[in-house]
Amino acid sequence: MTDAISAAAAILTVDLRAIVHNWQLLSARAAPARCGAVVKADAYGLGAEEVVRALLSAGCREFFVALVDEGVRLRGALAGAWPPDARVHVLHGPTPGSEAECAARGLVPVLNCLEQVERWRAQARRAGHPLPAAIQVDTGMARLGLPPVTFQELLSRHGALDGVLPTLVMSHLASAEDQADPTNQLQLARFQALRALLPAASGCFANSSGIFLGRPYHFDLVRPGAALYGIAPVAGQPNPMRPVVRVQARLIQWRNVSAGDPVGYNHTWRASRLSRIATVSVGYADGYLRSASDRAQLRLNGVGLPVVGRVSMDTVTVDATDVPDCLLVSGALVDVIDEVQDVNALAVQAGTNAYEILTSLGTRYRRQYIQEQ
Repeated sequence: MTDAISAAAAILTVDLRAIVHNWQLLSARAAPARCGAVVKADAYGLGAEEVVRALLSAGCREFFVALVDEGVRLRGALAGAWPPDARVHVLHGPTPGSEAECAARGLVPVLNCLEQVERWRAQARRAGHPLPAAIQVDTGMARLGLPPVTFQELLSRHGALDGVLPTLVMSHLASAEDQADPTNQLQLARFQALRALLPAASGCFANSSGIFLGRPYHFDLVRPGAALYGIAPVAGQPNPMRPVVRVQARLIQWRNVSAGDPVGYNHTWRASRLSRIATVSVGYADGYLRSASDRAQLRLNGVGLPVVGRVSMDTVTVDATDVPDCLLVSGALVDVIDEVQDVNALAVQAGTNAYEILTSLGTRYRRQYIQEQ
C-alpha cells in the first residue's frame, strides 16, 4: 500500500477490469448491434478519463456524456490517445453559444428540439460544411427529444435538415428494468415508426436494461451506462454484472455505552444492552447518504456493523459489540461497499437506487484504479 493510500481517511477502489468485462458482456449480448458507453457525470462518479481510456483499449468507440463541458474535458484529457473513429455524443445537445466549441472539439450533439436543430444548422453554415448530429425523439418519457408530431413535421419540410448529417435517431426507455411493464412495447412501436422516417441514420434505443429486453430493442447501437458500473439491469433477477467499486473508510475510535444510552444527533437510536459503538470516517459529505441512518451496515473483516444513529457529515457510528477485540484497531479499514455488500445492496438499505449511490460519492476519497498491466 502506498503512503498516500495509507494516510487516506477513506478509499475508493475502481476495478477497470470489471468495467471492461461488463462492457464485453453487454456487447456480446447486443451483437450484431454496436455497444457504446454512457460516461456522463464523470462516468457515474468513477472517473471518466480512466474509464474511457480502458474502454477505448477494449474496442469501444461510441461514448455519451450529458453536457458539452463534459465532452470538452474528455476529449482534452485523452487528446493524444483518441482514435479517429471514436465519437462523443452530447445527450443534452448544445447550449446556446456552445455550438462552435462543440463542432471544433468534434463532439456530436444530440438535438432534442427545433431550436437546437436550427442553431446546429446555423453552425454548419458558418463552418461551410455539414455537421454530424444525433436526433432524439420522445416516445413516452416527456423529458428530452422531439415529440412525434414535431419530428414528422420537421422531416416533411424541404431542407429542414440541410447542414445536418444525422448519425443516430435516438429515444429513451422509461421502464426498461421492469420487463413486464407494457410501456416498453408501446415505446418500441413508437420508436420503430419514427426511426423508419429517417432510415439512413442508425437507430439507438436500448440503455443498460433495454439490452436485456431482447434483440428488437437493440437496433444498430446500444448505450449502456449503469450496468457498466455494476448496477443490476433487471429488477428482481440475479445481477449478471461484475462489481466495480469498493469503498473503505478508517475506524477512528470506539467506546462502551450502557443500555438506554443515546447515540448521535437527535438521539434517534438508544442501546438496548451494554454496547460498543465505533466511529468510522465516512459521512454524507462523502456520499454516504443520511437515509442510511439506522438502516444500513458496514463490514469489518467480514463482520457486519449495523449503522446506529444519524449519519453525520464526516462520520458514521456503528454497533461493534459483536466484533472480536482483535479486529478493533485504530485506522483499520472498514468496508462500506464491497463484493458482498455491493452498491445495489447499499441502495436498498438507504432507500434509493444504485445510481444515486455511485454519483454521490464525494471528492474526498483517495482513488485507486485496478487495471490490466
